[in-house]
Amino acid sequence: MMANCSRREFLASMAAGVYMTSSRLLKGQEAPAGRVAIGLCPEYNRQIVEVLSKLFDQLGGLEKLVRGKTVAVKINMTGPATARLRYIPQGITFWSNPQVIGATVYLLGRAGARRIRIVESAWATTEPLEEFMIEAGWDPRAMQNAAPLVEFKNTNFLGAYKTYATFMVPHGGLLFTGYDMNRAYRECDVFVSLAKLKVHSVAGITLSMKNCFGNIPCTIYSEDAPVDEPALEPVSGRQLMHVGNRQPPKSAPPAVNLNAPKEGGYRIPRAVADIVAARPVDLAVIDGVYTMNGTEIPDPRHVHNWLHPGLLIAGSNCVSTDAVAMALMGFDPMADRGTAPFEASDSMLHLAEDLGVGTRDMSRIDVAGPPIEEVRFDIRHPAASVVAPENSSF
Repeated sequence: MMANCSRREFLASMAAGVYMTSSRLLKGQEAPAGRVAIGLCPEYNRQIVEVLSKLFDQLGGLEKLVRGKTVAVKINMTGPATARLRYIPQGITFWSNPQVIGATVYLLGRAGARRIRIVESAWATTEPLEEFMIEAGWDPRAMQNAAPLVEFKNTNFLGAYKTYATFMVPHGGLLFTGYDMNRAYRECDVFVSLAKLKVHSVAGITLSMKNCFGNIPCTIYSEDAPVDEPALEPVSGRQLMHVGNRQPPKSAPPAVNLNAPKEGGYRIPRAVADIVAARPVDLAVIDGVYTMNGTEIPDPRHVHNWLHPGLLIAGSNCVSTDAVAMALMGFDPMADRGTAPFEASDSMLHLAEDLGVGTRDMSRIDVAGPPIEEVRFDIRHPAASVVAPENSSF
């Protein structure tokens, strides 16, 4: 290492050089394309197992992916446990549905997974993830009993670990050179992103890629984090990532550009692309049975309606899976800033594609299931309202 050069400065300079070199190489290479399967699933009931099983078979089967391995399933439980859209359960409107989670866990266990960890960064708390679920009205025992060895990890802080795991971004990164995360994201052989099909107030969409934004802990990526080391407990959200008014603690990998724009439409898509490049998604699952429009979480500043696409989506590449989901939502996966749904942000799909994560080009994606034009659901202009399902809990 050069004299009078800190570890932070050294990593930043090295990463910048690697990115400048690699980005030129990527322009001459095509990002990989994964297979994506679409299934019709009108309700949250026992049919979910049947539909997901078929989707996974269409992707080549779960057994060769998970047998004898530890699988981490990142779910979406963004926001406080008490948040609701007109008293409708969160799993209907803006969280991964507990029945979809339970069915996925069951199928992973049936395929021979040695251990399954359900992971999520529970909002502003160090309580066990199971307790957060109970506070939200869920029964975590149903998920725990769906397979032989199921664990829960609140990844918003260290938990039982002594240190965080550092994931450096290939080619140097777009927003940060790397990201510190709970070690549960490293101590797994297979990583599953189980997301909700939703729009996002800043980033345009939130699907299997944006779900991984929740991998990073608020003990590090919050405006309330200490200057030098991570906080012991999370006390707020990830506004540091949205507006960039400050840097993470010095213990974390540094920013690529300290003068980067301080607006969410620039920062969030780059962070998402970085994260899925640094901690790759092995299997993407998107719950689009029910959802809502307006934004990613109930917010009085937005008009929300809850919707009924009746779809489940699964894919072997998160960028390709999100591209298909975008098409099903009535958007063009090739859209960039200024075109719906990216009116106010850069496209996280385009950025991840440039990092070599996967392709968003529908002509290169092998899609199984019903034709997209026959099951497309315009999430911004739904044709009609729906009646809440009676059995909405796992």
